[in-house]
Amino acid sequence: MASAAPAPRIVSLNGTISEIICDLGRQSQLVGVDVTSTYPATLDKLPKVGHTRTISAEGVLAQNPTLVIGTTESLKSEVAAQLKSAGVRVELFKQTYSVEGTKQLIKEVAAAFGASAQVPALLQKLDAQLAQVRKPTKAPKVLFIYARGTGTMMVAGQGTQVEKIMQLAGGQNAATGFTEFKPLTAEALVAANPDVLLLFDSGLQSLGGKAGLLQVPGIAQTTAGRTGRVVEMDGQLLTGFGPRLGLAAAELAKKLQ
Repeated sequence: MASAAPAPRIVSLNGTISEIICDLGRQSQLVGVDVTSTYPATLDKLPKVGHTRTISAEGVLAQNPTLVIGTTESLKSEVAAQLKSAGVRVELFKQTYSVEGTKQLIKEVAAAFGASAQVPALLQKLDAQLAQVRKPTKAPKVLFIYARGTGTMMVAGQGTQVEKIMQLAGGQNAATGFTEFKPLTAEALVAANPDVLLLFDSGLQSLGGKAGLLQVPGIAQTTAGRTGRVVEMDGQLLTGFGPRLGLAAAELAKKLQ
């Protein structure tokens, strides 16, 4: 009788994909992850291979993987080619930041592991959590600030995954007229005049907390600055668009009330 094929040694290059792998009961097959793979907390014990676009083939290959998995945005094509030439299977999925996109990603990752039978239960749980979202009666204007200390502060424009989660939670993006991210300026802050400021908890911490944020030029002139409405959330939860999307939207909606 032929022996069973050995379990794959997986390196995951995306926090959302890592979360899905764990939900499918395959966490024991992970041998390395990227720095966005922060949930569940047990992933902290695994070797970290870097951050998305800066990941090198050497760092990944050091974990002796048989399978590298991520999104189309999480790996440069030349690095993917290096991994393939070293005999490693590479599976990259396209991630779309919507409820349907999240469901599709769960289905595709499960199919890659021959675990499609587990999908209905995961989707049922996601739908149940999305049903718990209680949007505010009037959509507040929310400005997301990505911060790594006062030297690096960016705001999220239209079409970003942060805008998509704001909308799911019943908020509207205070930043209009541009896509992606752009540097924060006092003038743009005053013009946007948000009701609420939204940051990753790590970003708010890098500014010295709420008190530090309120010292940033322009903040005090906004409605959010005057009322002190600052919301912080875990970055991977807020923008991951993975199995916990319903929980993220419900938590943000509650904080926007």
